[in-house]
Amino acid sequence: MATLAFFGVGVNLVLFLTRVLGQDNAKAANNVSKWTGTVYLFSLLGAFLSDSYWGRYKTCAIFQAIFVIGLVSLSLSASIFLLKPKGCGDGQSPCGSHSAFQLAFFNLSIYLIALGNGGYQPNIATFGADQFDEEDPIEGYSKIAFFSYFYLALNLGSLFSNTVLGYFENEGMWAIGFWASTGSAILALVLFLYGTPRYRHFEPKGNPLSRFSQVLVAATRKLKVKKMPSGEDLFELEGKRCSESGDRKILHTQGFKFLDRAAVITQKESNQMDKDTHNPWHLCTVTQVEEVKCILRLLPIWLCTILYSVVFTQMASLFVEQGAAMKTTISSFHIPPAGMSSFDILSVAAFIFIYRRVLDPLVASRMNNAKGLTELQRMGIGLVIAILAMVAAGVVECFRLNNAKTDCPNCEGSSSLSIFWQIPQYILIGASEVFMYVGQLEFFNGQAPDGLKSFGSALCMTSISLGNYVSSLLVTIVMRFSARDNMPGWIPGNLNKGHLDLFYFLLAALTTVDLMVYIACAKWYKYIKFEGKSGDNNANEHAELRV
Repeated sequence: MATLAFFGVGVNLVLFLTRVLGQDNAKAANNVSKWTGTVYLFSLLGAFLSDSYWGRYKTCAIFQAIFVIGLVSLSLSASIFLLKPKGCGDGQSPCGSHSAFQLAFFNLSIYLIALGNGGYQPNIATFGADQFDEEDPIEGYSKIAFFSYFYLALNLGSLFSNTVLGYFENEGMWAIGFWASTGSAILALVLFLYGTPRYRHFEPKGNPLSRFSQVLVAATRKLKVKKMPSGEDLFELEGKRCSESGDRKILHTQGFKFLDRAAVITQKESNQMDKDTHNPWHLCTVTQVEEVKCILRLLPIWLCTILYSVVFTQMASLFVEQGAAMKTTISSFHIPPAGMSSFDILSVAAFIFIYRRVLDPLVASRMNNAKGLTELQRMGIGLVIAILAMVAAGVVECFRLNNAKTDCPNCEGSSSLSIFWQIPQYILIGASEVFMYVGQLEFFNGQAPDGLKSFGSALCMTSISLGNYVSSLLVTIVMRFSARDNMPGWIPGNLNKGHLDLFYFLLAALTTVDLMVYIACAKWYKYIKFEGKSGDNNANEHAELRV
């Protein structure tokens, strides 16, 4: 329900900016990318508060309430003063000018929505995973499948937004669409609170920044330590679990040997300090050191996922603008360009089923590995499919331009090429999501230490955030270099005079380079190993990517 509410606003936001606020295509695409990026950037804030102070349940409830407030204010602003004169915003009747206060109120509303949804998303994913005990074989397997079905639920929630709400908004009935989203968000909050007695709750583990700082400070203090001991000789608390935070202990790994200094017991510490009352700014546990190593190993993989998010964000901006410039009618029925993303949702649903029920068991039997493809392998496959999606979008744009009018004042629907030719690119994006984003959710959540599970989910969301910002930056750079010597540029207000196809091909080329870098990073990555785990984890110590 919350996803329905969010996409009820986000799926057609680019058209709202062009039709109601009068922004041109490039500016609207940039603003949507920045807004979407901010949504996922707030996931870091939500993850920090969840892991450190509030816990996941409280964080979800608070940010959902902020989300509802933002939707209410957006609905009020659209109903009271943005949609004037009445009936404007349908692509035919332009809306009047708006005051600075009205625009400021609108921006405040949509960024409250960004704050609420952004802080909520990574925590609800991790909170759902918390309901499974991974030490139990049955629940552990269910937890693996949870992320696929969680992502499927997100997409099914947006299906109604992309079809029914998208249709109303495309016809100029923006207030109805926004108020429907508001009602859905309120219902989602009520349902979430209703389930409170049935949830498994976990206490926050404290500020991770202080734990990281302690490792860096302790390691720096011991720069003069000449001989590094083996992993067995480094300091660790007794018992299976760390008494300080209640987390599972992480086994020592090679690499980043400088950080191991933080766990070295010097002669002075051995004589003067009791291990149970050690000063963490002088001596850290192996688990604490491995937490820092874990995050450092995740960063290269995370950086490689950002460019994929650049590809993904085109679906909410340039795909919609491209579709609006194609033939959008069947007989007398008009197809909302944003509604084409329904094919992405259907693709996600189909490929989740194909992967879980067909591909995964087949690969597992061929590789004699019960887990099938690793998360890293699936993410690599997602990058390959994303490249194919951009090539498909570029080819469709070439054909659209060959069948388009260039002398139209308003070029919506100016090409004779049917909007249904966009279906392949939406299907490919959906297929890539199943491999990339579901793989990311599993990977970052599974590889994050116990006290940083929400942060692991936030890494996935933040890659989407930075992908949107990079997309906005890329559009700006392309327009600056292509709009010279009286040339309209690749993405002008009139797409029939531009070369959107070249922009798509550029993204395909950049993603290909990113894939090469990703393969190198995946081969270098070492999986985290918890104490008490079976050999299954150790078998994945080195991630090998075979695409």
